Amino acid sequence: MQIIGMGLTLTLLAAGALAQQPASPPMKTYTSAADIAALIAKAKSDRRDNAPTTTENILRVAPYNASLEYRAAVGPAAVHEKEAEFFYVIDGSATMITGGKLVDEKRNGDNLTGTAIEGGTSRSVAKGDFIVVPENTPHWFSAINGTVVLMSLHVPRPVSGK
Repeated sequence: MQIIGMGLTLTLLAAGALAQQPASPPMKTYTSAADIAALIAKAKSDRRDNAPTTTENILRVAPYNASLEYRAAVGPAAVHEKEAEFFYVIDGSATMITGGKLVDEKRNGDNLTGTAIEGGTSRSVAKGDFIVVPENTPHWFSAINGTVVLMSLHVPRPVSGK
């Protein structure tokens, strides 16, 4: 009887622990053009204190999230040490620098941030452009022409078997 009671207790404890864990966000596999327009309007209205970037979720299939980035000002430069980042310019234009070296580098988890980039390759990006930034590559939107709206997708890179 004690074994049955202990088994029931363990089962109830496990069920309670599972119930207390935060639910993972549901999958979102489709977003229409009208949804994107609404997300842009929401990001514009949610922008606070002249924040350089406001982010909204476009699609989600764990562990991947495609985000809408509404950028109305220049923000920090970044390096993602374990992820490549893909961008699609939904609207607007900007100047993007990739490569080079972060200025005033600071650690933020698996990422590095900086106030700018020294060196690197500067290019104008505009509506319809695609960009991929490999992991460990500094990148920075150094100038925003009014606003730029991007789709960004962080993609974890597999660890090579060296």
